[in-house]
Amino acid sequence: MPRGVKPTEKPKNMWGSFKVFLKSIRKYRFAILICVLLTISSAVLGLFIPKILGEMTTIAVSSYPDLDWSALGGKAILIIALFVSSAILGYIQAYILAVVSAKYTKDLREQILDKISRLPISYFDKHQYGDTLSRMSNDVDVLTTSMSQEIADVSMSLTTLVGVMAIMLTISVPLSLIAFIVVPVSVIVVGRIMRFAQKYFREQQKTLGVLNSEIEEDYSGQVVIKSNSYEDDALAEFSNVNERLTTVARKAQIFSSLSFPITHIFTNLGYVAICALGGVFVVQGQINIGDIQAFVQYVSRFNRPITEIASTTSTLQSLLAASERIFEFLEEPEEEPDIEPARTIEKVAGAVEFHHVDFSYVPGQPIIRDFSVSVKPGMKVAIVGPTGAGKTTLINLLMRFYEPDSGYIAIDGVPTREMKRADVRRLFGMVLQDTWLFSGTVEENLRYGNLKATLDDIKRAAKAANVSHIIEALPKAYHSEISEDSDNISAGEKQLITIARAMVADPPMMILDEATSNVDTRTEQLIQDSFEKLTSGRTSFVIAHRLSTIRNSDLILVMRDGAVVEQGNHEELLKLGGFYAELYNSQFAEG
Repeated sequence: MPRGVKPTEKPKNMWGSFKVFLKSIRKYRFAILICVLLTISSAVLGLFIPKILGEMTTIAVSSYPDLDWSALGGKAILIIALFVSSAILGYIQAYILAVVSAKYTKDLREQILDKISRLPISYFDKHQYGDTLSRMSNDVDVLTTSMSQEIADVSMSLTTLVGVMAIMLTISVPLSLIAFIVVPVSVIVVGRIMRFAQKYFREQQKTLGVLNSEIEEDYSGQVVIKSNSYEDDALAEFSNVNERLTTVARKAQIFSSLSFPITHIFTNLGYVAICALGGVFVVQGQINIGDIQAFVQYVSRFNRPITEIASTTSTLQSLLAASERIFEFLEEPEEEPDIEPARTIEKVAGAVEFHHVDFSYVPGQPIIRDFSVSVKPGMKVAIVGPTGAGKTTLINLLMRFYEPDSGYIAIDGVPTREMKRADVRRLFGMVLQDTWLFSGTVEENLRYGNLKATLDDIKRAAKAANVSHIIEALPKAYHSEISEDSDNISAGEKQLITIARAMVADPPMMILDEATSNVDTRTEQLIQDSFEKLTSGRTSFVIAHRLSTIRNSDLILVMRDGAVVEQGNHEELLKLGGFYAELYNSQFAEG
């Protein structure tokens, strides 16, 4: 589907989605019931107003020229009372429904956010973050807005429809039959026309998505377009899509605009028939003249609830589709609970052991095979190998983002699976290739790993990370705001800030994943100096593509196809003349 198009979704299982939705609003059932009763009461009170207006007309005509002001005044006061009462009930209903909708929205978003914190990392690897954000924002808005709209509209429309039909029948059965035939026929005709127009609206949305895609690509790709002298072709492509959009939009508008005149024609034909036949009945003394006036008002009211009830189908589908997406997410499998009672490490030395670890993301497709290695406290371990060798997977297993299929990982002799995940992750600081800073001040970003850190602690860490001079050059130094996408600082500066953040956290062990792959040589040297300070005295794991950066590592694990094919320090591996030497010499030759 083209970018920019959000289709009108239909639920996969309408009845199942409806039952789940009803279960989710169970705690609000009393408030919703009150809203329904208030809506019905408001509608019922409003139904009597045309009838009383008709009675006022009859009184005025029958008592002319000596008008019965007492009777007219009484009717006027009654109408005002009905108007005010109906408005007050409607306001109370709207207020309660607004409160319910806001609380329901809050509950859903809190449940989704809480669910996110309990989902395994595997979920985020398999799902686009935009889809999850859409469920939390768009789908929740659609669900709660549609819910409040449906409760009010359906209650009002059904009450009005039944009430109007009953009152019309009490006035005149023959006149009612005219309305009961004319109005539904107009609705059926208009419905057929709108279904015909709908295919053009769908084509319009589809073409609009293509047009938006063209605009986005042309705008973001201006350098490529200009460098290839593609301007005329790009303009021609855009013009073709734009012309197609114009054609389908015109057809959609032409057919959709027929609905009002057709409804108007049928309604007016009904009015003519009702007034003509009603006039005969008045002359014959079968009904009063005021009843004709009231009846005409009821006919105009009769058409509206039928149209509204018909339109609730699409709204209900949107509600159930949004409900299905939200509760489908809330029912996703969560991380297995931690073992109780969990083991803890009182004083961390930093010894790490991988013991015959096997792992696969997809059953039957192993990534790590019989992996074993013992890391002593304080060692700097480098993990190298080609893309897909399993380097990052080892880190995922070490942090308990995933669990081994077999074997185990132990820290200071304690298997990580016997510890709480949070306790395992507190043992490590991470500096990744994809730096992540949130919208806020530099100080807030640096304190993220240790909320108890003082400003002096932060400044010392920034100085050690070779980033203090960069921060102090900002307009407000440590109180300077970092934009949401961090575009007001360079990639290298962001990397140095994340290193300083890890220093502020002061964890017993460190993980550095491709942390220098996207920076220039000078910044790389600054980062390397910061790494040396960061990893000093700590057990650390470094994943690097640039082998020149890990020559001083205590242990280098060379991975290939999920297994360690070589291990040793830099000099030992070069003398071995194996896969590591081949990788190192190829990079040296490229350099």
